[in-house]
Amino acid sequence: DDKPKGFFYLDHRTVDAKHAIITDTYVTPASVHDSQPYLARLDRQRERFGFTVGAVGLDAGYFTPMVCQGLADRDIAGVMGYRTPNHKPGTFYKRQYHYDAYRDEYICPQGQALPYSTTNRVGYREYKSNPEICRRCTVRTQCTNSANAVKVVVRHVWERAKERVDARRLTEWGKRIYARRKETVERSFADAKQLHGHRYAKMRGLRKLAEQCLLGAACQNMKKIALLLARLLASLNGHFDRTYALRRHFLLHDAFLCRSPVF
Repeated sequence: DDKPKGFFYLDHRTVDAKHAIITDTYVTPASVHDSQPYLARLDRQRERFGFTVGAVGLDAGYFTPMVCQGLADRDIAGVMGYRTPNHKPGTFYKRQYHYDAYRDEYICPQGQALPYSTTNRVGYREYKSNPEICRRCTVRTQCTNSANAVKVVVRHVWERAKERVDARRLTEWGKRIYARRKETVERSFADAKQLHGHRYAKMRGLRKLAEQCLLGAACQNMKKIALLLARLLASLNGHFDRTYALRRHFLLHDAFLCRSPVF
């Protein structure tokens, strides 16, 4: 995930898409994956602030079955970045194994069926090949190097939710949603690091780091809100000035038209 090596913390930050206001910041040790606290923090914001969330844009670190299914359960459209799959050079990609939903089996590039075998403890369904067929296969080394000549393809029980999220990423609407990340949350982190001392931990311990992150987020929000209010006031003043000028013009015009002739 391109994370630095060593002891550090992660700030899991949520930013609204319209004005880039920080709505949540949550600190964890670096050993906690990005996706683990996400759904709980999302629920906290919805319950505490009464947010009606229609869509979220997340980076590839959140593209997990748990997050995808959790968003589907909450009726929220998720758009996530593309995660490059782990791939050993010289072997087939997983996408080359076609999944037959009707038969609930995978078809290998050579046409052999890999029927469902079992579901492991972490929620992945395992599909295994016939070793007798695999031993005679001419492209076996491109498929598997297992000692028992069995190819195993796994599919999470929530894989369908991941597929829907991935398909949404390729739509024009999904591209617009994901593009907003660069203008909102990525910009928010950049400003925090460059202008608010967010690049380094000033103190030790989760509680003290949470104070640093909350204080930094509060400062950023105050600046954002002040700027938004200033723009709103300027637009209202401009509207008032234009309205006053128009009213003055028409009042004078009406007075001229209605003026009685003087004899």
